[in-house]
Amino acid sequence: MKLNEPLIKGSLISRYKRFLADVQLGDGKIIAAHCPNSGSMMGLLQSDNAVLLSKSNNPKRKLPYTWELVRVNGTWVGVNTVNPNRLIHEALLNNLIPELCNYDQIKKEVYWDRHSRLDFCLKNDKEKCFVEVKNVTLAERGVALFPDAKTVRGTKHLNALIEIVKQGNRAVMCFLVHREDCHVFRPADSIDPVYSTTLRNAHKMGVEIIVYRASIRPPEVTIDCKLEFEL
Repeated sequence: MKLNEPLIKGSLISRYKRFLADVQLGDGKIIAAHCPNSGSMMGLLQSDNAVLLSKSNNPKRKLPYTWELVRVNGTWVGVNTVNPNRLIHEALLNNLIPELCNYDQIKKEVYWDRHSRLDFCLKNDKEKCFVEVKNVTLAERGVALFPDAKTVRGTKHLNALIEIVKQGNRAVMCFLVHREDCHVFRPADSIDPVYSTTLRNAHKMGVEIIVYRASIRPPEVTIDCKLEFEL
């Protein structure tokens, strides 16, 4: 997957109001960028961290700049939560995820019921497989953790996946670790114990969990390798 170019270098000043960030560009100009991430972004928000922004040419956009990546301890981390879905979709189309091959139909943003929309529905002549993707940016000593803030919506998605399995379909929770300095994945019990408990229950009920790590070489972001998970 290629990020929107050109990528513009800057230094983080602060993130505020959840979806906004002030960034100082290389020429000294300070701009407000859209921050497409609803999480806490714990561990990513130190002032002066290097960032990369994309810029839209759409004159109707209030904020032309979008925050794509931040550099933390020498590692690029993907901020934009849209990009993991783009990356996984590209991987699905090219059969790069062995667990999710052999499907001839791939649909994005599919409603399971009136209240639950999931990222992908894969179909072949034998089965349906529903896939939800989560962007993982929090890391502690090489361990990737999710979530980085309480997520009622994330728990809702897990409960939908459980119902899907109960009705005889395949359901997969896919975590995309959007940084290269992690070797294993765990649920973040101390941040959202409800989500963590629901994830463990979902796995016991037959929801599959797969974890992949991204390789980030701006502007390219690719699937790097599969990671083990510990529940």
